[in-house]
This record gives sequence, structure tokens and C-alpha cells, in this order.
Amino acid sequence: MASTAGGTMQALRGVSSAFYRFPSSRVVKAIASLDVATIPSISGTFGTATSWKKVENANWRRQGLRCMASAASTAANNLVVSENYVAVSSPSTGSTETDNSSKQTWKASIDFKFIRDNKEAIAKNIQNRKCGGDVEQVVQLYEQTVSLNQEVDKLRAERNAVANAMKTKLDASRREELIEKGKQLKDQVSELEIELSLLQEKLQLEGQRIPNMTHPDVPVGSEDVATLRKEVGSQRKFTFPVKDHVEVGLALDLFDFEAAAEVSGTKFYYLKNEAFLLEMALINWTMSKLLPKGFIPMSTPDLVRSTVVEKCGFQPRGQNTQVYSVEGTDLCLAGTAEIPVGGMYMDSMLPESALPLKIVAYSHCFRTEAGAAGAATRGLYRVHQFSKVEMFVICRPEESDSLHEELISIEEELYASLGLHFKTLDMSTEDLGAPAHRKYDVEAWMPGLGRYGEISSASNCTDYQSRRLNIRYRPAVVVATTAPSVPLQPPAKAKKVKNTLPPPRFAHTLNATACAVPRMMIAILENNQQEDGSVIIPEALRPFMGGIDVIRPKSSQP
Repeated sequence: MASTAGGTMQALRGVSSAFYRFPSSRVVKAIASLDVATIPSISGTFGTATSWKKVENANWRRQGLRCMASAASTAANNLVVSENYVAVSSPSTGSTETDNSSKQTWKASIDFKFIRDNKEAIAKNIQNRKCGGDVEQVVQLYEQTVSLNQEVDKLRAERNAVANAMKTKLDASRREELIEKGKQLKDQVSELEIELSLLQEKLQLEGQRIPNMTHPDVPVGSEDVATLRKEVGSQRKFTFPVKDHVEVGLALDLFDFEAAAEVSGTKFYYLKNEAFLLEMALINWTMSKLLPKGFIPMSTPDLVRSTVVEKCGFQPRGQNTQVYSVEGTDLCLAGTAEIPVGGMYMDSMLPESALPLKIVAYSHCFRTEAGAAGAATRGLYRVHQFSKVEMFVICRPEESDSLHEELISIEEELYASLGLHFKTLDMSTEDLGAPAHRKYDVEAWMPGLGRYGEISSASNCTDYQSRRLNIRYRPAVVVATTAPSVPLQPPAKAKKVKNTLPPPRFAHTLNATACAVPRMMIAILENNQQEDGSVIIPEALRPFMGGIDVIRPKSSQP
């Protein structure tokens, strides 16, 4: 049975790919050769292969071709082969990137002409980032699409010419000849339109795998070659044995990891007593600093549609995904407020006067942390759920580089005011992911961990997300006037030149973490711990702590 499944899978994939290369008649023959009884999702909908052999009517064939191709592709991708059985897995539980992409129903406004004209640079960019994407295949599919589109347009023009000829005075034989030619052209156009639609879908899916272009100053290579942008403060010299945040927090009755593990599982936690107050203080302090800088405050939904997650550049059902998906729905738990905030402006046409649009959002964040292991996962460092304050900016393309510098400067200002020792890194190509054009990371010294740990990042995604979310803006209209040509004549009213709306442009998007609560809490507890087990609250946070300036062991409190 396993060998039969393998043959069927290969045949199905052949059918799926045939739709992008061959006329529909050859595809029908390929479909008819399948043993569709082994593929319930196909046989249940379309019947047996024998019945397909009997289909002669062109209209029937056109109606079924696209549906059959989709079913064949889906069945091929979801076949599970074992020694004893063949099963078709549910599309909603697919775990690979290919499975996910094959079910996408949205389209990104990708500049395929730019890709074709710059394919060498894009291929080098993909190589430097060590990510997916096949620029040669994208260019090939694009050229095939352009060629087939021209062929369809030519046939449509011939069909229109026939229709116009039919309006003239004709003898019966000539009219009959034109009627027959019109029917043939109609069938040809219909079949080519189906092939064109399928080719465009394939082009779209492959195009979405191409990552954003990289800023020329980004270092090329792995995380080890990231360059230092700025360093603030220095490592504190302790005169007593340093504890990590878990030891400090448990001694002060701030956390409960054991109860959380019983209730929710590993990598969850309860914040208690002053730890809860510290979380609230961090959030409110961060908001108080950002609102005067022109940021609009908001809270966001925890659940978002999977299509919005995809449009922001994340893979909700890819292998080792960091995204939790809600089974039986198209909803996911948001891993960052960047996703619901970006989705809020999806399909928007903003006036240029509204830009730059600066938003600061508080949200809960949920991450699977798939593949995470080791000492760095201890305690609060890597958890499944946490609170975060996120900055998100929508701007004109010419503003995004300077706004990126502004965002990272805000982060540096925030963390310096808490007395933290940290460094800012210009991250390398292999650490950018697909959406980022350039990314800065902030790493704070964590003495209990014995190393620097990431507490924040700031990314310029240029138009990568906006082309997927369809976030555009209309440039302002410049109204020109004509002055009187003869100064000696009585002054005349200036005449308005006819206005023409400038074409819309895709905005640029940026995101930056203002405060990720667990990582900030680690840095504060470990750096501000005292020999008696107490922790000094940074002065900037004290107004938000209800009068508490030191967290003391409960037994020593007055």
C-alpha cells in the first residue's frame, strides 16, 4: 500500500503542475490516469476517473478543471504515507510551510517587474539571508504569465472583431462561418483564462516567498557578525554571590511557576505581590513616556485571523511555527501587537497629511517557542504568554529610515533611564527574517544569566507588509495657479489648474518593542538585587509602584 501511495502522490503532483504548463486536454488525460479511489477528497467530489474520460462537453470541462487541480494539489500535499495505510490529513492541521502557502486565499501586490529587472541582486539577497525563495522560478512564472496574458488579449481582440463583423450586412454562409469562429474563440479564451488564473496563483505563492530587500549597511552573515551601534553603562560589580531572577523572585514571593505548570503547562507563570505591581508600573511608565512623543495609545485583540498573520510575514502553520492556531477556525493568538495593529489598517487609503502615523499598543503576546531549550529558557526568559508595549509606525517611504533611527533612540532612552547596562546591535542578514529591511536589537546585561539577553528590537519593514496588507496613502495634491500675464491690466483672479489625483503609494511600516515585561523584569531584578535579598526599584518606576521603592523579603518587612 505504501508504494501505491507514493505513486499516487507523484501522479497528483504531476497533475497539479500540469495545470501551469499544458493545455487542459492534456490535464484531463493526466487526471483520468489516476486511481482516484485512493484519494477520498477527490473521488467523493468528482466521482471516478472513468467518468472523467467520458466528459466531452467543453463547458463541463472548464468548470471542473480548476477545482480538480486544487483538489489534486491539496491531496498531494496532505498525503500521509506509512507502511500500513494511506490517509489524507485535514488541511487545517498542516504543519509545513508548503501546506500553508497552498491554502492562501489573499494576494500581495508584489512588484514582479522589479524582481525580473533585479533578479541577480534579489538572488544575492536571498543567499545572504539564507531564507526561502526561488527568484529564477518567479521570473520564469512571471514571463509565462505575461506571455499567456498577451495571448489571451489577442484572442479577445479577435473575438471582438468577429462580434463587430456580425453587426454588418452578411450573407447566410458568412454569418454562419463567423458564428462558428466566435464559438471557437470563446472556448479558447475560456480555457486560456483558466490556465492564466492558475499560473497567476502559482506566481503569487512563489512571489510571497521572496524576502524584503536588505539595507546596504546591514552586516552580511550570521548573528555573530552583528555590529555594535551603541553601548550604555557598564556591568555592575557585585560584592556577594549573584542570584538569577528565579532565585531572587521565589525568595521574595514574586512568582509561582509550579502552580502555573499544573494549571497551564510549562513556560507559564503567576506574577504575585510586587511583581504584579512591577508589571503594571512598567506598562504605565512606558505609556507615559510615549504619549508626549505623539503616539496614539490602544489595546488590541488577542485573536487575529491567520491571513492577517501571514500578511505581516509570519507563518501560522509552518514547521516550528511560533504561532498558536485555534483548531477548527482561521484564528490565531497574536505573538505581537504588530499583527493586529497592522491588520487594523489593512486595505486602507490614508491621506498623506495623516503620516507618519505613530501607535503604541499594549497587548498580550503568545508564542509556542518551538525548538527553544537550554538554560536561557529558565524562568521568565522564554515563556508562552507575556505582556508587551509595542510601537508601530506607518509612514511615507522617504521617512522610514529616519523614523527607524527615532524608534531605536526612544528605546535606548527608555532603558537608560532605568539604569540598565545594554548594547544596541545592527543585526546581520541571517537574523532579519523575511519582512525586515533592517533590524536593531537591544541586549541588556543579565548578571544572573551571565550574559546579555535581548530585551527589544526595532525593525524597518519598508513596503513588505504594506504590499501584503494593502496599506496605501494618497500623496497630497499640489494646486497650481496661473498669474496674470500682463501686469498693466486690471488684476484678474488666479485660475485654478485642473487637479489630477496623484496615484496612491504603498506606505512603509516599522515596529519596535518599547517594553517586553518579562525580559525587563529579569534585567531589573538581577541588576538591582541586594545582599540581603531585597531589590531596589528604579527611581523612574517608583511613582507607578504605589509608594514602594524597595522589594524586601516578607519576613523583614516592618
